[in-house]
Amino acid sequence: MAHLLEKNMLQEFRNQLKAEEKAQATIEKYMRDVSAFFAYAKEGSEIDKYTVIAYKEYLTGHYAAASVNSMLAAVNSFLKAMGWHECTVKALKIQKEAFRARERDLTKGEYFRLLDAAKKKKNLRLYWIMQVLCATGIRVSELRYITVDALQTGCATVSSKGKQRTVLLPAPLCRKLRKYIVCQKITGNSIFVTRSGKPVDRSNICHDMKALCGEAGICREKVFPHNLRHLFAVTYYKMKKDLSHLADLLGHASINTTRIYTLASSEEQKRQIEYLGLVV
Repeated sequence: MAHLLEKNMLQEFRNQLKAEEKAQATIEKYMRDVSAFFAYAKEGSEIDKYTVIAYKEYLTGHYAAASVNSMLAAVNSFLKAMGWHECTVKALKIQKEAFRARERDLTKGEYFRLLDAAKKKKNLRLYWIMQVLCATGIRVSELRYITVDALQTGCATVSSKGKQRTVLLPAPLCRKLRKYIVCQKITGNSIFVTRSGKPVDRSNICHDMKALCGEAGICREKVFPHNLRHLFAVTYYKMKKDLSHLADLLGHASINTTRIYTLASSEEQKRQIEYLGLVV
């Protein structure tokens, strides 16, 4: 059965995502992916299951499997929202890796070099944003909950994806941030906002972080905000080995999402295998 792809459906889909109380970052991501599908299938044309299968094949030839599945999830969500359930397609099957790729992992030493580079460039806002992300494990979208009031109590109440959790702020971080807001004459409650008072933008933070790579001597592929959350999680798990508590700290609904942080690097795995002593 074929269905007509109409422009007004994009706004209809956005409204439904809002009604489902999806996070703003999720809404924008889904809208980008569905808009890409519209550009492929051509607005005003008829689509059916075979159109979506062809799009899946197109994506497979241009993107990594994980990216393909991420984009298909958005398209499938759109198709279901339109009531076109018979047009949805299956995700690609991906065998889970037994180890992390070291070339994408940010080390603690590299993190400290990023902080030094930010300080040398006198980008103090970025300097403290990176420390907050790495010392708490919060998402960039949750930075707006780091407030002047939270510094007084040592904890922030974060609302994300329909849930609330308490994020503990290390005492040394609170002390130093209190000095920062005095020096910067920050009068609003949220500490990290733009001049217009809006929450800081993820893309701007990422751009500013990558601008530090030359000074810090770090590969650009390693440097993006989410890797600071990753470093927090890996460091915590290595110290505590408590997956359930880590899931709570990160705000994960499923502990399976947290398991990625328990993977050893390929070098660690190699050492463990060599330690078996099975080569004569």
